[in-house]
Amino acid sequence: MAGSTRSGLRIILLILLITVLFLGGLLWFDFLGIVDVRYRFAPVLKLVGLDSPEKLDNPDDFLLLDRERLDKQVQALDIRGEELDKRENEILLEEAEVQQKLEILTEQEKSLEDREKSFNDRLKAYEDRSRNLRQASAYFTGMPPKDAVARLMGMADQDIIDIFRATELIAQEAGTDSIVSYWFSLMPADRAAELNRKMLKKP
Repeated sequence: MAGSTRSGLRIILLILLITVLFLGGLLWFDFLGIVDVRYRFAPVLKLVGLDSPEKLDNPDDFLLLDRERLDKQVQALDIRGEELDKRENEILLEEAEVQQKLEILTEQEKSLEDREKSFNDRLKAYEDRSRNLRQASAYFTGMPPKDAVARLMGMADQDIIDIFRATELIAQEAGTDSIVSYWFSLMPADRAAELNRKMLKKP
C-alpha cells in the first residue's frame, strides 16, 4: 500500500516536472522567436504574474520598423511644431513691445522737433525784433533830439524802453556816450519818472 502511494506521488511529480519543462521550453522558443505562445497562454501567464506583450496587428509586416520610425519622427515633428509655435508667439510679443517702444520714441522725437521749431521761431522773432530796434534807434538818433522825443512820446512805454536799451547797447559797442539821458531830460518829468521806474524794475 505504501509502495503504491509512493509510486503515485512520483508519477504526479514527474507529470508536473514535464509540464514545467514543457512550458519553460515554449517560453524559451517564444523568446527566440521560433513559436508564438505568449498570446495563447496569456491567462496562464497573468496567473503567474507575467504580462503578455501587446499583440501586433501584422507581425510579419516588413515595413513595421519603418512605420514605427516614421511614427516617432511624426511625434518629434509635432513636438518641434509646438516649440516653433511657442517661439513664434514669443517673437510676436517681442515685436509688439518693440513697436510700442518705437511709437514712444517717434512721439518723443516729434515733441523734440516741435520744441526745436518753437525755439527757432522765438529766436528768429527775437533776432528780428533786435534788428528792428537797432534800426529804430539809428532812426531816432539821427534826427534832432526834440523831434525824436516828440515822436517817442506817442509810443507805448515798453517800446520806448526797448529803443532806449538798444541805443545804450549800440553806444557801449561803439565806445561813445548814450543820448538816452538827454532824451530823458527833454521828456515831461512824470513820463520820464515812469519810464525810469519800469527800466529799473526790469533791467
